[in-house]
Amino acid sequence: MSGTEGGQAHPFYRLDALSHPLRASLSREMHVRKMPRLGTPSRAVQFMLMVDEEEARASIAALDSLLPPEVARPHEGDRFFACPLDTLGFSWERHSEFITYSFIVATDGLPFDLAPFHGVGPWIDQLPGRIIRSTQIALVGDEPDGATIAAHFASDDLIISDVAQGRARIWSDFRLHDCGFGRLLIHDRGLEGAEAALLVQRLQELGNYRKIALLGLPEAQQATPAVAALERRLTEVTAQVAQPSADADAVLEKLSALSAELAQIVARTRYRMSATRAYAELCLDRIRRLDVAPVRGYRSLDDFTERRLLPAMRTCDAFNRRLEDLSQRTAWTSAMLRTRVDTALARRNRDLLASMDRRTGLQLRLQHTVEGLSVVAISYYALGLWHYFREALEAQGAHLPGWIDLALIPAIVVAVWAGLRQLKKVKRPRGSAPADH
Repeated sequence: MSGTEGGQAHPFYRLDALSHPLRASLSREMHVRKMPRLGTPSRAVQFMLMVDEEEARASIAALDSLLPPEVARPHEGDRFFACPLDTLGFSWERHSEFITYSFIVATDGLPFDLAPFHGVGPWIDQLPGRIIRSTQIALVGDEPDGATIAAHFASDDLIISDVAQGRARIWSDFRLHDCGFGRLLIHDRGLEGAEAALLVQRLQELGNYRKIALLGLPEAQQATPAVAALERRLTEVTAQVAQPSADADAVLEKLSALSAELAQIVARTRYRMSATRAYAELCLDRIRRLDVAPVRGYRSLDDFTERRLLPAMRTCDAFNRRLEDLSQRTAWTSAMLRTRVDTALARRNRDLLASMDRRTGLQLRLQHTVEGLSVVAISYYALGLWHYFREALEAQGAHLPGWIDLALIPAIVVAVWAGLRQLKKVKRPRGSAPADH
């Protein structure tokens, strides 16, 4: 944006400087993930490859080596790219765990003739990832006759539906045919502008998301026996917790091992179960947006999708609920065991404190006894010293009356007792209360 216009500053010249760092990328995000424009008649093939993070990054390098020199390349971090390849239209789209490669050609002929895509196979073989879905799409202007349908689809599994408010009709049997392709035949009955491309995109997204959503089913089925075994073990451990004679340490060891195994199952399956739920909801959304209407005498697209997708969703939801219930029961059992251990520990502490209190009482009584004996002993030695002193005086000729000995005995005892008590008060810590027993 220019800062001046007609010699004056533009009133919004600072918009670029004030823009959020993600503003441009979010604006581009609104315009990606769209199929190249389709005309009638045309043919298309799409490959869906499962990739990990490293393979997703490697796909951009692979595209760089496969695309013609004059064609622009996708950049690191791009999620959508489209360009012409000779007579073909090409689009590449990256999702969180898969990448789609779509090739389109405007041609009229046999509905599922792979000749226009003769160079695509070797091209796809060089791309990283594992193909989980590949589809042939034929968009035709004339309604196919019964012989054409019978030649290209299995009559027992044939699905026919009107979509896009009756402006198109689709045929498919959702089986794998030549070279492992599924087939989708679309009759244009009045599609205009970008409606054909949007219809093909929604149909392909429905099939892709349905395939990814179903990945959670085998994982839930595989982990179900292990979850059932953990449930039985938890029931046994809970019964042991209820037994007063059970060894708490042994029960805790079993419970810890069970919790660790449960955590491993949760960590291994949580992402897949969450992805199954998310992709299933996307499938149901695409079904609603397609405006599917049934054709009498045939199964419809929405009925086929729901009859196969909803049971898988319910199985995964039930598996998730079992994991959550097992986690909650494990937490309850741990709380019960912890309460039992805490109660036993409190009981031992109470008994220990009572024993310490008894020993303290005995020590206090012994101390009082010792103090009494100390008064007697000190008084005895004091009186002995008095007798030595008295004998020394009498040797000098002094004569002391006998009542002095009688008076000194209680006086010395009282003085010694008072002295020891005062000494005890001096040695007692400041702020401590005297012990009265």
